[in-house]
Amino acid sequence: MLCYSAGVMIFSKEHPLVIKYRSAEPVLTPELPEERHGIVANVVPHSIDKRDDLGTPDRFDVYYGMADNRIGAARFDLPDHLPAGADADSPKAKV
Repeated sequence: MLCYSAGVMIFSKEHPLVIKYRSAEPVLTPELPEERHGIVANVVPHSIDKRDDLGTPDRFDVYYGMADNRIGAARFDLPDHLPAGADADSPKAKV
């Protein structure tokens, strides 16, 4: 059975083709019954809205489809420091 999940990638502001960080594990996976059962089971497609308009540039609102049947919302706050051991594959990793 397939399961669609999402991870995080952070690109260099100065060089947008350079990957600075990639999460080692997914940060958004279908877990709730509403996310696992629906039109397309086990799927959480998503979009991200950076909330500069609220004066919080490190806040991101994430909207995602819950098994393509409902819409969910989550909040992601960019940490001051990235977790250790989850760097991009290579210091020279590029898109």
